[in-house]
Amino acid sequence: MTHFYRIGLSGLALAGGLASNASAASAQPLAPKVLVITMFGGEAKPWLEGRKLETRLTIPGFAKEYPELACDAAGLCVMTTAMGYANAASSVSALVYSGLVDLKQSYIVIAGIAGVDPSDGTLGSAHWARYAVDAGLRHEIDPRQIPADWPDGVVGLGAKRPGEKPSWGSATEVYQLNEQLLQKAFALTRSVELADSPEAKAYRVAYATAPGSAAPEVSICDTLSTDTYWHGSMTARSMGDWVSLLTEGKGNYCTTQMEDNASLTALRRGADAGLLDFDRIALLRTASNFDREPAGMSPIDSLSAKSGGFGPAATNAYRVGAAFADAVTGDWTKWEKGVPSE
Repeated sequence: MTHFYRIGLSGLALAGGLASNASAASAQPLAPKVLVITMFGGEAKPWLEGRKLETRLTIPGFAKEYPELACDAAGLCVMTTAMGYANAASSVSALVYSGLVDLKQSYIVIAGIAGVDPSDGTLGSAHWARYAVDAGLRHEIDPRQIPADWPDGVVGLGAKRPGEKPSWGSATEVYQLNEQLLQKAFALTRSVELADSPEAKAYRVAYATAPGSAAPEVSICDTLSTDTYWHGSMTARSMGDWVSLLTEGKGNYCTTQMEDNASLTALRRGADAGLLDFDRIALLRTASNFDREPAGMSPIDSLSAKSGGFGPAATNAYRVGAAFADAVTGDWTKWEKGVPSE
């Protein structure tokens, strides 16, 4: 087994103990207390600039543009998958099976930006997810060819019409995250001061009611995954119906993104292989744009609008994610055995 340490670990936690230099580190895998998964450079940048991630470990199988796992002396590590399902699943799997890390006790935080439903959030808002729902594994018929009484062309796999439950699937369509960890993460971060921007403040005025028109906050609501970057109120309504159908009416998506069910599938398989604890995964998405147009604007104009949300969203994914990570690494004796009850 080849290890690719470039810098000494300076006290980073390793499986079975601590190492003070690269030579000791090469004997056993790195064991992060918290692993943060970002999807592209703009999401990773606040972590790389805000933390002293001086240990760099090249992971075979990572995306060429993001080849390294970056870690600090407190036990925080950050990786970047590259965007989309294929990159997310491939990069996460590469880490899990690399033999270079021990994730058995690691808390894993997926932290990235997303679109947001203005009835649940606004530009810069931060949302911890209970459910992650896949919007791609289904039948879809062009709306121009559907029966007149259908609301849209979305049909579950093996179903006859919209609204019927799928009769078969891949077992990756819905993931529910650990409720205890979800509530703990929310409690630890709900008061984090969130970044905003003049551009975001000006743009969100077009959305008539709160929370879309209000200042960003931290909340709990669900996330929707698909490689397709969709936009618009009609598709959004269909997506909401889909999430409700697949979660027995329990789910309410507020964020939409391009990776999470893929990352969670790779992590689920790693957990099934005994390499990590799926109950130690938290999913955070922050809003960089609205998923639909405001009144008086076309969907295509809304899709290409400069909303000013990207900067606050990237910053807030870091601020909220870091608040949680710091709570874990800073009081590891309470978190080491599992999510603390207090």
